[in-house]
Amino acid sequence: MTGAMPNYSLASDNTAGICPEALAALSAANEGSMPSYGDDALTAGAKRRLAEVFERECDVFFVFNGTAANAVVVAALCQRHHAVLCHEYSHLETDECGAPEFFTGGSKILPIAGAHAKLRPADLEPVMQRGHGVHFPKIRAISITQTTELGTFYTPDELGALSEFARARGLVIHMDGARFANAAATARDRGLSPADLTWRAGVDVLCFGGTKNGLLTTEAVVFFNRELAREFDYRVKQAGQLASKMRFAGAQWEAVLRDGAWLRHAAHANRQAQALAGGLRALGLTLLAPTEANGVFVELTPRVVAALEAKGWHFYKFVGEHGYRLMCSWATREADVAAFLADVRAEF
Repeated sequence: MTGAMPNYSLASDNTAGICPEALAALSAANEGSMPSYGDDALTAGAKRRLAEVFERECDVFFVFNGTAANAVVVAALCQRHHAVLCHEYSHLETDECGAPEFFTGGSKILPIAGAHAKLRPADLEPVMQRGHGVHFPKIRAISITQTTELGTFYTPDELGALSEFARARGLVIHMDGARFANAAATARDRGLSPADLTWRAGVDVLCFGGTKNGLLTTEAVVFFNRELAREFDYRVKQAGQLASKMRFAGAQWEAVLRDGAWLRHAAHANRQAQALAGGLRALGLTLLAPTEANGVFVELTPRVVAALEAKGWHFYKFVGEHGYRLMCSWATREADVAAFLADVRAEF
């Protein structure tokens, strides 16, 4: 073991700190007294900002983390005898410690394989034929991740095809948007809006990630199909997700939504990932998925991995035998990317 200083700058977008806009908002919200449990002006303002971002009225609830957002939403969509279709790499399947099953009281998660971590109607159709009658859980929802767990981007056409598939079968669509900000930044570069990635494409409810985009302990659950939000406030409370001092969540969201800081930070992370991916390709390394947001997935040999770890770099093995994930964040510096590429180059 060497004495190299640990470097977590590319390990995850969770390793970055709080973005400056959110930090300033937390400090400002700390002055004086305000109503509790979301009855404050800051939380109301954040909800108005989200309605502006999505160009329509929607029901918004703030919770503490992505696991709770996904699990409590699935519980609102499904009864115990229902099932949810999702990709085999999805957070719902691999990263929630059974929380969706726990909060639903028994709904079944049905993981499905698909190229580049995406679901497509052709992948879903065979699952609809599984089992027979009451002997198999009744499929109720499709859960998709935007951007995906391999950093890829669902286009509105791809989302629309899934929506058409769902509507024809009476299913609802949940979007895990832990990195929705990064998807929205990619969409903006293509002339698309957040609305184009959500309700216009048939998404019923979005779990909009704040943590991975520089906020502290807050995610936004956004219901576009407002009928599905009925009594969701009670579910939030029962799940231990209702913040008494919710103004601190509302203040952060209002601050980053006010002048587009959320998109600027996500776009920065995406640009750093593009630079990192380009540098790795130039060294002859194989990328395992297109770099369409802030994640880079690359094949590294055990020798190179050991050398990088000896120099202090932390990153995760993610897919296949030699596939590793590198994540950029709002705080990733050009110097971080250059230093990593230099250390990789030294091994060739």
